[in-house]
Amino acid sequence: MELGWLLWGAAVLLLLPVLMELSPAVNFALRIGFYYLLFFVCSALTAPVCLLVNGGRTVKNMRIIKTVVKTFKYFFGLRFEVKGLENFEVEGPAIIVSNHQSILDMMGLMEVLPDNCVQVGKKELMYAGTVGLIIYLGGVIFINRKSTSSAKMVMAEVAKTMATDNVKVWVYPEGTRNCTGDLLPFKKGAFHVAVQAQVPVIPVVYSSFTTFYNPKKNLFTSGKIKVEVLPPIETKGLTSDDVSELTDRCYRTMRATLFRLSGRPGEVKDSS
Repeated sequence: MELGWLLWGAAVLLLLPVLMELSPAVNFALRIGFYYLLFFVCSALTAPVCLLVNGGRTVKNMRIIKTVVKTFKYFFGLRFEVKGLENFEVEGPAIIVSNHQSILDMMGLMEVLPDNCVQVGKKELMYAGTVGLIIYLGGVIFINRKSTSSAKMVMAEVAKTMATDNVKVWVYPEGTRNCTGDLLPFKKGAFHVAVQAQVPVIPVVYSSFTTFYNPKKNLFTSGKIKVEVLPPIETKGLTSDDVSELTDRCYRTMRATLFRLSGRPGEVKDSS
């Protein structure tokens, strides 16, 4: 019986590379499965380290998490080309906004995440096993996207947290993943917070993943991701009446940068 199982196991291991080459669906499923497994296992191993080093929930744990997650790119053949990191070097708090494409964004986030920066994430992530635990320990601010009143209360608390703890806050203003190679309209919550707290908005743009990652096409291969941290947009002196213009300005700037980084600069004018 044991020999039979060993033979079956050996046959599967031998066939996997062939199946991955012949079937994009198998290749995609195995790579995604390994991605999730990597996150769950590394989260389980990293959580005790965070507790021992920093004693509990704190943004300081992000340094440890960042160090671990930055190694994931080597497993998937991903390369990052980063420009503009000096634009994070602003005194005091800031709102960082970036485009949100897929589950791979976590690797991109950790590639450039500045110190003393917390993220705003959906509440459901809290219940994602060891991954939920590790992002809780990292100080992620959870928001209930299904409740408008709750979301507004959380964003109001974000403004207080920035001032009290002197931290930067990372927000995905599209509100959900978008793997189309374009931007969805921005929600205004983050920009209201920036104006309320009178802190700068720092846009971060990642090039489109569509050339190497597309779930609809079962595509997941190696690739290069260009990342650009844009100059801060000041909000001092702005009021709530200026939020819409601030949101539109940031959207236009980030969209033009997305197309440029993705090798499609002409599409900005064509689609505007």
